Amino acid sequence: MNDENPMPYAHPDSTEGLLQRGRGLGAVRALQDPGGSAVFVYDGIRRDWRWDGTDDRSLYLARLVRDMELSVAPVVAMLEGDEEACSRACEVLELLALAGSGEAREGLRAYIREGEHWIRVLESVAAAWPPEWWEDLRDTAHTRIGAEAELPDSAEPWTRFGVRAQSRTSLLARPSLAGLSTAELLALLADGRTENATKTDALRALNGREPAEGLIPLVPLLGTPCGHRPLPLLRRAVERLGVLAVPAARDWARDDCPWLARLGAYILAEQPGPDGLPGLIDELVEQWTEQSWCGPDRTARRLARFGPDAAEAVPYLRRFWLHTPHSYERTAYLEARATIDRGGLASVYTEALWDCEERTRLLGVASAPASPEVLGRIAVLRDDPMETPEVRAAAGARLVTATGPRLP
Repeated sequence: MNDENPMPYAHPDSTEGLLQRGRGLGAVRALQDPGGSAVFVYDGIRRDWRWDGTDDRSLYLARLVRDMELSVAPVVAMLEGDEEACSRACEVLELLALAGSGEAREGLRAYIREGEHWIRVLESVAAAWPPEWWEDLRDTAHTRIGAEAELPDSAEPWTRFGVRAQSRTSLLARPSLAGLSTAELLALLADGRTENATKTDALRALNGREPAEGLIPLVPLLGTPCGHRPLPLLRRAVERLGVLAVPAARDWARDDCPWLARLGAYILAEQPGPDGLPGLIDELVEQWTEQSWCGPDRTARRLARFGPDAAEAVPYLRRFWLHTPHSYERTAYLEARATIDRGGLASVYTEALWDCEERTRLLGVASAPASPEVLGRIAVLRDDPMETPEVRAAAGARLVTATGPRLP
């Protein structure tokens, strides 16, 4: 979605609007009226209704194409669009092929032989499909790559095909710091002679370990050379320290260095004291009034720390759940509502089983009431070859708990 010229979303309670937002209720309604909803499903593939790149739609739309028994041919035809449209169609067709659609599989293979954006499609199917589905395209790849101005820069399928890819960037070529101790990583960060790229690698290594309290006094030293921003990954490293960073953050928030003051304010907002609740309520209300779709998830997570004391936020969390086009943020609204007040969430958790976002479906699998409808849907998720491994595993575990292990 282009934020400078956003497409207008349909009403959030219409089938069209629900499908544009990736809501589970949209999928349920579309399945009840395949003839009237098919145009909206195809439109969701043809045009990118995601609010940003973190939102998911491919699995949601592929599942609708399959379950509504829609023709795959219009999706194959969308491969002939621009590169982004081709990519959206490719992702849907890859999944449909995994679910058994020979038409989807052959449509992608034909495009690799003749299509304009064939390299991107070939690399995508090589990552998604078993090798035996694309290994026989080796001769096609060798023939077509000779006409390209640049060599590909990914490993597969080119390594398997014996095609030399472009050399990796210097970032990937730098030696890993994973073998260093935490003390050694902190020493690199403290040393003024250490290059910023190496410091960023040290922060990356620290972010994979237990939070290091020794990082706190080094934070003011870890800005970029221009002095306008912190080094990449620094905020994440400090955020992981939680309450340990709060005393220092109070000083940072008053610092003359703008990026350090912003970091301090952010850490303090992430760890609000009891007196911070009214301000967070006001922030959520303002975000709703301004229809701010990026950021209220962070406000929701902060409010959730107050539990039932934040009950005043619940109506606004519900509104964001119903209206936001930013599907990635819906999970945070549901999690916050569950922490503050679980009342009335049974139907929401059930709807979540059809949601476009993996994290939201996981919440539904874990918490939807064990009705026959719900258990039947969870069984579908468990057995769906298009579903993510995480959701399939969670669905299997939920069903074992609810009904006992499956007989061989």
